[in-house]
Amino acid sequence: MGPPVFGGNAMLPSPQRKADFLLVLTTLIAACGWIFSREAVAGMPVFAFLGLRFLTAGFILLIFCRRSDFRQLLSHLPAALISGGWQAANMVLWIYAVAITPSLGEGAFIMSLSMLFVPLVAWGMLSIRPSDAFWASLPVAIIGLALLTLRNGLTWNVSQLVFLLAAIVQAIYFCYNSHYAHMIPLLPLAACQLFCTGIAGMAISAIWEPWPAQQIALSIWGWLLASALVATSLRFWVQLKGQSMTSAANAALIMLLEPLLTVLAATIWFDERMAMQQILGGLLILMALFYYRWRLYRLERLS
Repeated sequence: MGPPVFGGNAMLPSPQRKADFLLVLTTLIAACGWIFSREAVAGMPVFAFLGLRFLTAGFILLIFCRRSDFRQLLSHLPAALISGGWQAANMVLWIYAVAITPSLGEGAFIMSLSMLFVPLVAWGMLSIRPSDAFWASLPVAIIGLALLTLRNGLTWNVSQLVFLLAAIVQAIYFCYNSHYAHMIPLLPLAACQLFCTGIAGMAISAIWEPWPAQQIALSIWGWLLASALVATSLRFWVQLKGQSMTSAANAALIMLLEPLLTVLAATIWFDERMAMQQILGGLLILMALFYYRWRLYRLERLS
């Protein structure tokens, strides 16, 4: 008997597998982005880094926009600018927390809570009541957050508070985007948001940050380019491609890998160590998020 004969497409991965691979790659790039950013802000002004990173990424995305896309963007410019403002506020808070935190892994777990803040924000903004799965997940996430952050009694450090505020602002940004951004093509909207963030970063830097007297090392510029090209532009393209090939619920489940991969990357690169209490807290947060997204995924499959 001869060898089995396969059809021309039999050995090719399915669209779902391609989507899963791209979304896992997205979380890996995102985890590396935390490392790139931390390395860059160690040698240059924090908000100048943010501004240069996002302006560079914005210009890259601008290259791929069509002329017709700009006409649609201009017709909905106020909504795009408000969306960009929320994105800018989110990233300003995030990069400041990254610059001062003693633990990137801890920050990644706190930021992941934005997924649970989204239903609360949508309830307030859009009068959409949270599902039963949300209310079941919330107490577990709160216990996890307490274990993660309250190691010295009822005391939070500044970076924890800033990460938490960034997660809340990120939830507002997500809700605003999901409600209004469907009117605008994705690429020009993303470019607008990146430019808003970049301009905000450069403005804050010009007002409050002194530029270092000594020359910035070439390696720091390398981390900046890696952040702009890989952790921003490439990540956006890979995530967009992956999300276009699968459901939003499935994409959200896979994106839960980001805090775990960030902890792993910080452990390998910076030799960070989390206490057992923190690890347990982070796992509880992930369990709550996974249960919540899994329930939504099941509802989506049944509908």
